[in-house]
Amino acid sequence: MVATSGPEAVVIGAGVSGLTTAVRLAEAGIRVQVIAARPPSRTTSALAGASWGPYMVVDQRVPRWSDTTLGEFARLPADGSCGVRFVRGIEASPDAVDPPDWATALRDYRLCDSSELPERFQVGWWHTIPLIDMPVYLGYLTGRLERAGVAVRQLAGPLRSFGEVDLPGVLINCTGLGARELTGDHQLTASRGQLVVVDNPGVDWFFQDDAEAGDLTYFLPHGDHVVLGGISVPHDPAHGLEPDPDVEKGIIERCAAIEPRLAGARVRERRVGLRPNRAPGIRLEPELIEGRMVIHNYGHSGCGVTLSWGCAEEVLSLLRGL
Repeated sequence: MVATSGPEAVVIGAGVSGLTTAVRLAEAGIRVQVIAARPPSRTTSALAGASWGPYMVVDQRVPRWSDTTLGEFARLPADGSCGVRFVRGIEASPDAVDPPDWATALRDYRLCDSSELPERFQVGWWHTIPLIDMPVYLGYLTGRLERAGVAVRQLAGPLRSFGEVDLPGVLINCTGLGARELTGDHQLTASRGQLVVVDNPGVDWFFQDDAEAGDLTYFLPHGDHVVLGGISVPHDPAHGLEPDPDVEKGIIERCAAIEPRLAGARVRERRVGLRPNRAPGIRLEPELIEGRMVIHNYGHSGCGVTLSWGCAEEVLSLLRGL
């Protein structure tokens, strides 16, 4: 059981959704406690690529939430010290599709000339978006939370029920995939992601395709290293979370076909994580559970960081409404 300390809100989970929500509430003057089964550095969020862009999720609230997050990122230092860099690059599709509205709305959007498109891609567009070095960014959020007087307290293990929390206040459920067991939400499923982190051989632009399932192709430069990806496939628990060498080989080959300098780059790190997919859409709503008010904030799939500040703002609005 967790010791009582008198917060107005208890955020459960220390991934990007939990930390961002806690920061937003604390900086709005609400007394907050954060509890989590794992520290930020060991969450699924720490394993992500990641770039800003509303992918892999369908919800009518996504444009508003992603715009809010984009605005927050624009306020951060431009030197990448917080883990966020605005980088220009290309998104492309092997099909003759129209670019998404969110991309065409960006200030420096333009369609690629045919000479700029990699082989097998029919359409592409240049734009500048935030790339997020997740381990650094989670450290920044943790520090910002600490400056607001809030620490992350680690639990002995995952909560089995909300009744185990004996802290007062509204519970904010940011448990990601853990919400499946905690809430009994079997509409929440896991998709497996895998990426490779390599030394940066001088790449200063990003590339990503528009695929949302199967083999993905992207490289995201972060100063002295580049994140290469990826895949999005249904997770088979029998396979565990060990990196697959064949998947890694395919990732590097796909990325090197677009940016040849990546072919021989030294591998620094391998990451495998699970995205929290929810077929009906993101769950962000209040619910009274056994006399306890809970605000759910989970099911963001591969879009957690993109929606993080918008969802945090929504949680704050709901909390004030209560």
